[in-house]
Amino acid sequence: MIQRIQSVYLLIVVLLGAVLPFFLPVWSTEEGTSVFATDQFMIMTVFGASAILALITIFLYKKRKLQISLGRLNIILNFILLGFFVYWSLTLPGEMQISQKGIGMFLPILSIVFLAMANKAIKKDEALVKSADRIR
Repeated sequence: MIQRIQSVYLLIVVLLGAVLPFFLPVWSTEEGTSVFATDQFMIMTVFGASAILALITIFLYKKRKLQISLGRLNIILNFILLGFFVYWSLTLPGEMQISQKGIGMFLPILSIVFLAMANKAIKKDEALVKSADRIR
């Protein structure tokens, strides 16, 4: 059952957490240098944990309740990451000058959206299995 739509959503979360932080800047300094998520250990650790958790969730397709629980845990992890980004964007040194926030700050939001869609699809599968069991 790896070919289900929730597996595609979870694979997108894996790509958002494992690949894109290397290519998309989190913010740019006033000198024009880009700061990536890989420059900050804590951010990269949370991105990696989110990607690994989503990858594990893909292969637990026979345990749908555990998949939903891991999806919720991953959503909480991404909210924590989003909190780090909000905190650092508000306390960046030199905010009086012009510094630009990068597209990398939106990666946790995209991950949360795809995780919520995956959880919705998993719940739909669970309801389908329960209805089939009820008929027998």
